[in-house]
Parts: sequence; structure tokens; C-alpha cells
Amino acid sequence: MAQPEINQRDLRSRSKEIMDAVAGGQSFTVTRDGHEIGELIPLRRRRRFVARDEFTAMSRNAASVDVNAFRADQDAAADQEVVDPYEQ
Repeated sequence: MAQPEINQRDLRSRSKEIMDAVAGGQSFTVTRDGHEIGELIPLRRRRRFVARDEFTAMSRNAASVDVNAFRADQDAAADQEVVDPYEQ
């Protein structure tokens, strides 16, 4: 479905109405002198919570982790030496 076009003048004069529509999920193509110049689109909201059932379903297809290889990668990437910061 094509998003509705709105010209620059309408954007100025109906900004509250248009921004309310964007906040509600509507997108618009903005035009000036009949030429498309941009899009008004709602921001994507990142979810902070994933339901346990959804996480379980996603995890079923996840690759298994080789714990020994994972620890070896960590050891190779991290400096394991303990240094006293006051000893200089």
C-alpha cells in the first residue's frame, strides 16, 4: 500500500494532525512543487521485554554453543593478567 503524499504547505498548516497520525503509525511522503523530497515515518520502538514463551520458541533454532571453544575465545580476546593499578 502506497503511503499518502502531503505537500510542504499542508505539513506546515496541519502539523499537529499529521504528527498525531505519525505517532499512531501512519507514514507520509512529503512533496514540494510536486516532487517527492522526503518521508515522515514513525520511529521503531525497541521492545525491552520478550515473553518467556517467545524466547523459548526463538531459542529452539539457535545454534548450540561449544562451551570450551567459547571460553578459549574469551581467553584469547581478554587480557587475563591481574594488575594492581596502584603499583607503579
